[in-house]
Amino acid sequence: MERKLSMNYPENSEITLRIMAGKVKWVTDIEKSVLINNFEKRGWVQVSENEDWNFYWMSVQTIRNVFSVETGYRLSDDQIVNHFPNHYELTRKDLMVKNIKRYRKELEKEGSPLAEKDENGKYLYLDFVPVTFMLPADYNLFVEEFRKNPSSTWIMKPCGKAQGKGIFLINKLSQIKKWSRDSKTSTFVSQSSKEAYVISLYINNPLLIGGKKFDLRLYVLVSTYRPLRCYMYKLGFCRFCTVKYTPSTSELDNMFVHLTNVAIQKHGDDYNHIHGGKWTVSNLRLYLESTRGKEVTSKLFDEIHWIIVQSLKAVAPVMNNDKHCFECYGYDIIIDDKLKPWLIEVNASPSLTSSTANDRILKYNLINDTLNIAVPNGEIPDCKWNKSPPKEALGNYEVLYDEEMAQSEMPDRDLRSRSGQPIGFKGNRARDTGKSGPLTWK
Repeated sequence: MERKLSMNYPENSEITLRIMAGKVKWVTDIEKSVLINNFEKRGWVQVSENEDWNFYWMSVQTIRNVFSVETGYRLSDDQIVNHFPNHYELTRKDLMVKNIKRYRKELEKEGSPLAEKDENGKYLYLDFVPVTFMLPADYNLFVEEFRKNPSSTWIMKPCGKAQGKGIFLINKLSQIKKWSRDSKTSTFVSQSSKEAYVISLYINNPLLIGGKKFDLRLYVLVSTYRPLRCYMYKLGFCRFCTVKYTPSTSELDNMFVHLTNVAIQKHGDDYNHIHGGKWTVSNLRLYLESTRGKEVTSKLFDEIHWIIVQSLKAVAPVMNNDKHCFECYGYDIIIDDKLKPWLIEVNASPSLTSSTANDRILKYNLINDTLNIAVPNGEIPDCKWNKSPPKEALGNYEVLYDEEMAQSEMPDRDLRSRSGQPIGFKGNRARDTGKSGPLTWK
C-alpha cells in the first residue's frame, strides 16, 4: 500500500515542496472529469483555493469574488483564470445586444462601410442578431414593433439564466400583459423586480434537417481582447430537437419543438442516448455541400466566422482585458432556411457534462487544446508572455482573427476594395449584395 507523505513532519513537507516545485498548482470549483483528467495528465498538482495556485478553472460566480472590489485580491504574474472579469458584457443576453447595437452606431458615426444599410434601412454586414428588446425597459418600443407585424412570434428569455430555463414563446400582446403587466400603473413589471428579460423576434423559418430544428454550438477561445486574438474550435456540433418542427401556433408551448438545449431535450420521449441528438459541424458541412452546393456552404461558414469576430469586436472596448485571463465561449448560432446565420447567445461556461461517449471525447480534447494555448507547454504560467502560441500548439483550434497581424500586414488597406483576401482572419467575407464591401474585418 502506498504511504502518503504526512504534512506534520518538517522533513516530509520539504520533500513534498521539492516534488511540487516547478509544477503547475491547480484549483477548480467545477468537479468535471474532463477538467480534472486533463490537469492530472499534465502532472499538475491539486491544491486548495487558500494555498498558492497557478491555475484556477472557476465558475462565473467565483470570478465575481476574485475581481470584486470588496472581496477580490491581487493576482500575481504566475496565476491565470478562465474568465475575463466582466465577461457578462458578452454572455448576458441583454448586454450582448446592447453592446452590438452600440458598436453599429459607432461604426455608422465614423462612416464605416461596415455599417452600410440597404434601401430598407437594414444593415448589409451587421444584421446578425434577431430584433431584440429589453423588458421592462423597452416595453413601449416592443409594442410599437409588434404592432407592425402582429402575426409574428417572439421568444422571451430571462437575461441571467441558461439551459433553456424560463423561456417561452408568445404571439399575442395579451400573453405578456397577463404574465407581467400591472393594470393600475399600466407599466411592465416583471415577476421578480430583479429579473430582466429580453424578447426577440423568433426565427420561425429555421433550416430543418429531417424535419427538425437545430442550432450550432461553436467553441471560441479568446486569449486577449486588446489586441483581439481569438480561435475557433473545429469540432463544434449541431443540437437537434427531438420533435419535428412546426410554426403552428398550437405548438408554441412545446419546447421539444422549439428549444435545442440538451438540458430540455434529454427529458423528451424521443431523446436518443447514444448520439444525444448531436451531429458534428463537419457532417453538417458535408450535408449542406451535397444538398445546397459548396459555394453557398462556404459563404455560410464565412458569415458565421464574421458574426463571431464582429460580436467580439463589439465588446472589446468595454471588456476588462486582464492579463491573467482567457475565456472559452460557447456560441449558439441558428441558420434559417435562406442559409442566413443568426447569433442567438454566447455562453461563458459552456457545458462540460458529457451526454454521450463522443461528447466526452470532444470535451476532453476541447479542454486539452484550450490548456495548450492558455498554459504553454503545461509550465507555470507567466502573464507577461505575448499570448501568441506557435501553430503546432493549436490542436483543433485555428486562428479566427488576430488584430495585431491584421494591422501589421495591411497598414494601407482600402476598406472599400475587394481586390484581395483579407489578412489576419480565417475565411473570406463575401456577400451577394452586388455592392463593394469591406476588405477587412478590422
